[in-house]
Amino acid sequence: MFLKETAKEIIKKGNYMFRFSTRHMRVLPDFLIIGGQKCGTSSFYRNLVKHPSIVPAFDKEIYFFNGKFHKGINWYRTHFPLLPYKYYVTKICRQKFLTGEATPGYIFHPHVPKRVSEVLPHVKIIVLLRNPVDRAYSHYHHEVRKKRETLSFEDAIKTEEERLRGEFEKLIKNERYKSFNYIHYSYLARGIYVDQLQRWNNFFKKEQILILKSEDFFRDTQTSFDQALQFLGLPGWQVNDFRKAHVGYYPKMDTAIRNRLLNYFKPHNHKLYEYLGINFGWDE
Repeated sequence: MFLKETAKEIIKKGNYMFRFSTRHMRVLPDFLIIGGQKCGTSSFYRNLVKHPSIVPAFDKEIYFFNGKFHKGINWYRTHFPLLPYKYYVTKICRQKFLTGEATPGYIFHPHVPKRVSEVLPHVKIIVLLRNPVDRAYSHYHHEVRKKRETLSFEDAIKTEEERLRGEFEKLIKNERYKSFNYIHYSYLARGIYVDQLQRWNNFFKKEQILILKSEDFFRDTQTSFDQALQFLGLPGWQVNDFRKAHVGYYPKMDTAIRNRLLNYFKPHNHKLYEYLGINFGWDE
């Protein structure tokens, strides 16, 4: 077993060294799936990259723009295909060639929109938005499974404001600042989508951003998939072995808490509906 694991590590290290040595010959992504967290982005990306014209990144979640930006653009390039391969596909095979990554934390980090606009000004951006009440509950159970949360769900949302106090301001002042609480205990804050989308629209045209409803994707994956392909300028593609979204298994939310959260998010949701001109129907 030890020799087997050692061999895997040697292969992994050798693979990375090759990618690093060829970093100047690698492409940058054509699209980003920026979130939201616990909205089905992993399943969406796994399905999307099955398209014959899409080549996946070496890692689905790279965390470059929200956690590893200091590593530099050449480090980011190591995660994507070689330019000669793109040339072969587009010029010799005469097929379209796109690549991209999916890091759901991008939508929530205040510095990411500006960073992306500087590195990838023409990138296409895909966003999945889920009922913020369900998203918050799924996020909470994710943190419990990872043993980062010990409070009950009710106590966690009650103490969120205290846990996050001052963290956003610290992030704004210091681009290198990393906030554990802002990342892991932002159950409600991450569900105020309109504020996050407005930050992105400060740097990108609306036609560069596709917004999909997670519940639609969970219910009818092919239709959401087709919307994304049209947005990316790719021909239709029928995938018969969709990998379904895994949104977690946990007890049903207490009705009183759910009603309280529905009321909490209602004004934020209505502001989102007005901003997008779309009613997602999350008020029930």
